[in-house]
Amino acid sequence: MQPNALHNTANRVFDFICLWILPIGYLLLLSALFFMPGRSGLHKLYYGLFSIPALVALCIRPSELKGLLREPIFVAMLLFCTWAIVSLAWSPPVDSVLGEIKTPLHTLMLFVGCTLMARYRGEVLKPLLFCAAIVALVASIFNLYVFIRYHTPELRMVGAGAFDNPLLSSHVFGFFCVYWLCLCMNCRRYQMLWLSIPALLIMIAALIATGSRTPLVALTLAALWLSFISWNRRSLMLLGGMLAGGTAVIALFSQMLLERGSSSRFDLWRLALEQIANHPWIGHGYNASLSLDPGIGFLLQEPHNFALGVLYYVGIFGLLPWLFMQAWALFKSWQLRAEPLLILASTWLMFGIGAGLTEGGGILSRPKEHWFLLWIPLALIAALCISQRARRSPSHPVKSLAAVDAEKLMANAQVIEADGLGPKVLRLEDGSFFKLFRPRRWYTSGGFYPYSERFAANSEQLRTLDISTPDILGLYRLADGSNAVRYQPLPGQTMRQRLQFAGAADDRAKLIKRFGTFMAKLHEQGVYFRSLHLANVLVLENGEFGLIDLADLRVYPSSLRKSLRQRNLRHMQRYAEDCGWLFQEHLDALRAGYALPTSMPQATSLLKPLTANDKHQAAL
Repeated sequence: MQPNALHNTANRVFDFICLWILPIGYLLLLSALFFMPGRSGLHKLYYGLFSIPALVALCIRPSELKGLLREPIFVAMLLFCTWAIVSLAWSPPVDSVLGEIKTPLHTLMLFVGCTLMARYRGEVLKPLLFCAAIVALVASIFNLYVFIRYHTPELRMVGAGAFDNPLLSSHVFGFFCVYWLCLCMNCRRYQMLWLSIPALLIMIAALIATGSRTPLVALTLAALWLSFISWNRRSLMLLGGMLAGGTAVIALFSQMLLERGSSSRFDLWRLALEQIANHPWIGHGYNASLSLDPGIGFLLQEPHNFALGVLYYVGIFGLLPWLFMQAWALFKSWQLRAEPLLILASTWLMFGIGAGLTEGGGILSRPKEHWFLLWIPLALIAALCISQRARRSPSHPVKSLAAVDAEKLMANAQVIEADGLGPKVLRLEDGSFFKLFRPRRWYTSGGFYPYSERFAANSEQLRTLDISTPDILGLYRLADGSNAVRYQPLPGQTMRQRLQFAGAADDRAKLIKRFGTFMAKLHEQGVYFRSLHLANVLVLENGEFGLIDLADLRVYPSSLRKSLRQRNLRHMQRYAEDCGWLFQEHLDALRAGYALPTSMPQATSLLKPLTANDKHQAAL
């Protein structure tokens, strides 16, 4: 096989992994516990659809490590896993060192896979999380129905699927309880709010039905964090609701909360600290065994505290990067709190920190309930921070614009573009443009990821590729549900205008040749602009090209495959004037320009079927 063919095949594999395999694997990681018959099935799904594909993608494109190694959370995680592997030197003997290394490697691949998703398919993160939350909601309703039907006073709800312990089940129920709580706090559409409030109540009921007290404390801690990181009028309602809810829980479930006392936690912690004192700095080793006898008739293998578990296995040297990861993640989440997904992920992390105070102990494990407390939130925060650093998400917060303020802003504005529903693009008095996007249904992609935010994100991303785009001035949410972006327009004329006013055929040919080169560079950089036509390409004052109307655009991880390039060109054939200039009068110039960044055989192969089809239609 030719080297170029090998390179193209590798690119297609990388794209397929990032765009399709990893999102499917992530969805199953979040939801499979609810319907898989056991954890072994979850492990296989995670390995086959997330961990191994992420490793393959990293091997295909090692340059992705640069972004990962610039992220402090990932570096701390790498140090933590490395130290855990090094500690095998003083752990009890193992049958296979390679087998012990797999677990830390699979955990690291969670960070790698989440980063690749956030960078190259970030728009699906919100829909994926919503789908997982719906699966959790439906499963919780079924679990509650079965629990109520067969309820006895001493019964604690475990849940169907791979759940086998009420405390471990409560971690996952609490995880999705936090999701619906965040949605209640930050969603702007009433349809979503009327779904979120009942869903939150159902997940709280599932959490209480497990009879576990730790997640209630963790949920309180998460709610306090959420009320401050996304401070608004709903924060006061949340704080008041927490007070009322806490009072109700104490009044109705005080016996359940108090009858088990401390559940031997203090004895377990004392015994764990006694063993930690033997090797405080380096720990007993990643694969060491732990047996604690709190005097309840059987031994326990966990200290029921995550920090004590880390200290026991990898000592203070392992505890430092472990603590740093969490502290840095919370700090960056607060710093970048304009990003809704960071609010959600940090609230998940705060829930995990609260739950980890009295639960857990194993530092690294295969995918299970404990991942929902620490690794899943940390991986998502790291991925979002890397994405922000690469400017692949909008850096401007979305501001709510009241009707009165909108009228003032658009007063005396010149309508540039309109449709049957009203203005779409306006030139404001200060010369900036104000582009409106109509409300989309809440369950559509435009509902999860508004087109105004896509416009801003695409503009930022194209700038990193040295492509001129409008300068974003602000993002807005209007009272009628519309979204808008305000930007400074690029100075210049559209390609169509320049061709119309070109004096001679030679001038048009030169311009089209340069346009062909520009279009080929876009395709080579993975830019797929669905609405590409000559009115969306500007010829700037310096003679370079720029793009406008950027909402309908995607940047792929690799250069575009042939079918997407041809689809781009076919779109321009829909405009009779553009088609005449590009594919009839100056086809040779377009081909020659496209061949400069690629090759003449590639340009000829790409354009031949399009021109043949065009000639056939002309003959008809």
